[in-house]
Amino acid sequence: MWLSTVLLALRSIRRNLMRSFLTVLGIVIGVSAVITMVTVGNGATLAVQSQISGLGTNLLQVRPGQRMGPGSGGASAPAFKDTDAEAIASQIGGVAAAAPEARSSGTLVANGRNWTSGITGSTNDWLAIGNWTLASGRVFTDAELRAGAAVCLIGETVRRELFGNGSALGEQLRVKQISCEVVGVLASKGQGAFGNDQDDTVFMPIKTLQRRITGNTQVNTLLVSMAEGSDAARVKASLTQLLRERRKLADSDEDNFNVLDTKQLADTLSGTTRIMTTLLGAVAAVSLLVGGIGIMNIMLVSVTERTRE
Repeated sequence: MWLSTVLLALRSIRRNLMRSFLTVLGIVIGVSAVITMVTVGNGATLAVQSQISGLGTNLLQVRPGQRMGPGSGGASAPAFKDTDAEAIASQIGGVAAAAPEARSSGTLVANGRNWTSGITGSTNDWLAIGNWTLASGRVFTDAELRAGAAVCLIGETVRRELFGNGSALGEQLRVKQISCEVVGVLASKGQGAFGNDQDDTVFMPIKTLQRRITGNTQVNTLLVSMAEGSDAARVKASLTQLLRERRKLADSDEDNFNVLDTKQLADTLSGTTRIMTTLLGAVAAVSLLVGGIGIMNIMLVSVTERTRE
């Protein structure tokens, strides 16, 4: 009995090959869309987690602005100063290193070529905190940092785009309105959590960036590396208290800065990618639903035809 039923079904499929193909195609497209979208979302989540874990668990980022929430006034909060990082490193126990960070961007000119890149100003501690190493050359001297000398380190992408296969060490690189000497090339780190090219960067003393590029002394971020085995909660509390004193906040005033550790950063980014995965899955589910409706219509036509028989 079952064999005759199977044979009857196969004969029916052969008689309606196009209809059968469209029926299968609808469900294949829907299922493939769901699998692909969810896989892409999960891959993005894993990439973010991998990048954050590469920073280690001992990193703190301090940014100006009130805490997230309704009515926050982060935009009017004053920026930091270079000396804030020095005070953190010298006055708080459990801190291995602290570095100010200022950023800009601009067109780079060297060797008859142009390239647009991000520009970061900081101290040598920024390299250690960010797990940067040198492929060639040297870091800045204390004299260069104090004087705001026209020297810089470049990422591998910048080196390749401006100098090709040649050496960049000792070459002059024009950054906006100044010409600086390339004293080192950073080892390649590849893509970041969101696909950004980490090697597309120029690094120079923060005083050089402030005096010759941006024209102001603002510091966008303070990066703090905690010593191994230190109490993160105690370090954050001490850091918060020190910055409140330096920014002359009264006891009744809210913090006008945010202190984020890598765990909080990872949780925030992971939450964002989870939302993205859910949205992608929902879009793919619509494709599956449309395919299912198409299959139901074709099956209804088939049943109606057989009913007349």
